[in-house]
Amino acid sequence: MNIRRAVEKDSKRILELLVQVNNVHNDGRPDLFIRDKTKYTEDELKKILADDSSPVFVAVDEDDYVMGYGFVMFQSHEKDNNWPNITTLYVDDICVDEKCRGKHVGKAIYDFLVDYAKKNGCYNLTLNVWENNPSARAFYEKMGMKVQKTGMEVVL
Repeated sequence: MNIRRAVEKDSKRILELLVQVNNVHNDGRPDLFIRDKTKYTEDELKKILADDSSPVFVAVDEDDYVMGYGFVMFQSHEKDNNWPNITTLYVDDICVDEKCRGKHVGKAIYDFLVDYAKKNGCYNLTLNVWENNPSARAFYEKMGMKVQKTGMEVVL
């Protein structure tokens, strides 16, 4: 397995994986996620892939087949009055293809992102996990992550 920066030729496969992630969210929150849709359009994804402030990394096998991805973005707190001037690597999304789960692809992506954050001088790595996705939460806890804050809602 190799992890590399995603390029435009990976777009079709990334979009397929984005549907998988969306459908997991739809299973838990059909009021918020439309089944079989993606978070980004093809054009939006192409712009993201070209943006150095929001790199996307893919885990590929020996045939360069995309088994999973990690979307990240740098967040700066330099303009926050009550936060120290730190840089955070925010993980917007990690996905491992349903057919590739159990092969440590997710751990490899996560470990790569932690290393990437360290190499880029980040203070921390953060992400959000949906409460109705206990397997994702368990995975991140197994990786050593701790709850930083809790988001709450009331549906009106």
